Amino acid sequence: MSFNFDEELDRSGTGSEKYDARKRLFGSDDITPLWVADMDFAAPACVSEAIQKRAMHPIYGYSMVPEHLFSNLQRWVAERYDWHPNQDEILLSPGVVPVLYAAVNALTKAGDGIIVMPPVYPPLFKAVSDNQRELILNPLLITHRDQSQSVDKCAECLNAPAQTLHYEIDWDGLELCAKKAKMLLFCSPHNPVGRVWTRSELARLLDVAERHDLIIISDEIHADLTFVPHTVLATLPGAKKRVITAMAPSKTFNMPGLGLAWLVAPEIAQREAIKAQYAKLAIHVNNPLSMVATEAAYGHGHDWLAALLNYVKITHDEVVARLAEHPQAPQGIAAEGTYLLWLDCRHTGLDDQALQRHFVEKAKLGLSAGVFFGEAGRGFMRVNLAAPRRIVSEAIERLIESFTQPS
Repeated sequence: MSFNFDEELDRSGTGSEKYDARKRLFGSDDITPLWVADMDFAAPACVSEAIQKRAMHPIYGYSMVPEHLFSNLQRWVAERYDWHPNQDEILLSPGVVPVLYAAVNALTKAGDGIIVMPPVYPPLFKAVSDNQRELILNPLLITHRDQSQSVDKCAECLNAPAQTLHYEIDWDGLELCAKKAKMLLFCSPHNPVGRVWTRSELARLLDVAERHDLIIISDEIHADLTFVPHTVLATLPGAKKRVITAMAPSKTFNMPGLGLAWLVAPEIAQREAIKAQYAKLAIHVNNPLSMVATEAAYGHGHDWLAALLNYVKITHDEVVARLAEHPQAPQGIAAEGTYLLWLDCRHTGLDDQALQRHFVEKAKLGLSAGVFFGEAGRGFMRVNLAAPRRIVSEAIERLIESFTQPS
């Protein structure tokens, strides 16, 4: 079966946030938008066909969960991660962000400390601050892959090739933070830095949680999009009473606008507390199109995903290598997962506002500013590589030229 990821689909005029909001967000429509984390690829045919078939019936009323949605989902995670959650442990949600908010409200109280590891997906910050909890920051450390030393301790890391840089958890900092926290919001795989945490790192994280009585909300929305094996935190020994996992088909199959995610909460008291929050906030899922799309994706999307990952990995490797040929340009920190690339721009001498202007005005690119992911993201930018390769290649050439050619 072949899939054409080189097909260029015009998304203008579809209400696409990525394309139709360019003028508002970047001040110009004349840019290539490679920012928000959706893909410029058609969703799998099985998804489109399921939606079209259901849409042919002209009544879109309150809907039951399709018979095979849960079984397809359970088979998917069993085959990919050797994970076997029971159906009664799974709660559907309109998105992963509502899961974060509901879990924070259900399992902590106002004033409780919650740890977040920036730079990270911004709703993890907001789920804490919007709900009057204390935000405890434990920034990730940038290390040199070979030396495993943080840049704070290893001056030469600042001048090392970006593709040899690596993010790690600040374990000493985490121990201090955990002493005053009730919960950890964890991003795995990590957006935006592209880390896929190893089994040993996850085991160490659980050990910290056990010793300090922390609950971990593990946002694993990018779990299917990795170039190395991903370990679901909930599969490790001792995770059952400490870990609530949030996942979705949205990133995997490029259907975030359909609004469906799910969580697994094995511990019954935690699950019932979250269900009570769902009821309090009237969070429910009965969109007939999102449910048939999810059922189809998890049932028939395996080949499409395998082809997608191969395509994105080739693009990723080409972009990292091309940038490395021009050290004065921003450099890509090689990712282990996601279709996002974290660009190190610290050596350019531009502050964050100047960086954003430079990318828009000189490179004609709309990217995500690193500072959007917290103070630890200053001096970085995030680029979305999930687009036809010609578009990405042309964008990267403009980026390089904007930093290497005289003004």
